[in-house]
Amino acid sequence: MIKYIVGLIGLVIWLFILHVLNKSKLNFWHFIVGSAGAFILMLVFLEPILTQPLARIVALLASLPGKIADMYSAHYKYGVIFVESSVGAVSLKIDFECSGIIEIMAYLALLIFYRVYTVYERFCVGILGVIAMVLANALRITIICLMIHFGGIDTYYIAHTFVGRLVFYAFSVMIYFYVFTKPQIIKQKVGNFRYDNH
Repeated sequence: MIKYIVGLIGLVIWLFILHVLNKSKLNFWHFIVGSAGAFILMLVFLEPILTQPLARIVALLASLPGKIADMYSAHYKYGVIFVESSVGAVSLKIDFECSGIIEIMAYLALLIFYRVYTVYERFCVGILGVIAMVLANALRITIICLMIHFGGIDTYYIAHTFVGRLVFYAFSVMIYFYVFTKPQIIKQKVGNFRYDNH
């Protein structure tokens, strides 16, 4: 309860600071303060509600290849994937960190204050980006499960800590490039030259 009261006080202070920055036309600071505040507020108010449903969706998507090939199975209600290998079995719990909720909220917090897009474009790009991140995270979990199934329980650490993260962050960088970097370059104007005219 205290967390939500502090969150509401923080929301009011954040909105006031955003108003002052907007009136002062300090666009860079408006973006930084807006994005950071939106991320923190999402963690306070939305993370407790969205983590478990997101974990279930990721578990469901990641389990499809395993179910089709009869290599591993998932218990969607609990966000758990049960992986068997030739040398034993392991249960993977899709929790707060593995759900991808932090990355999704960071993406949305940046996008909300990214003025290169119109409000409608931000809404559409937001939905598409969240879908892409959920799919990238499901692919990461699928790769971890396949490595454990074929390589045994000993491959868990390498699969989870290195391979899975590399796959997920490679897709995240690609998403960020197409959502944030490329549109900024295309819409940039230098003198009479515009990138989108060439």
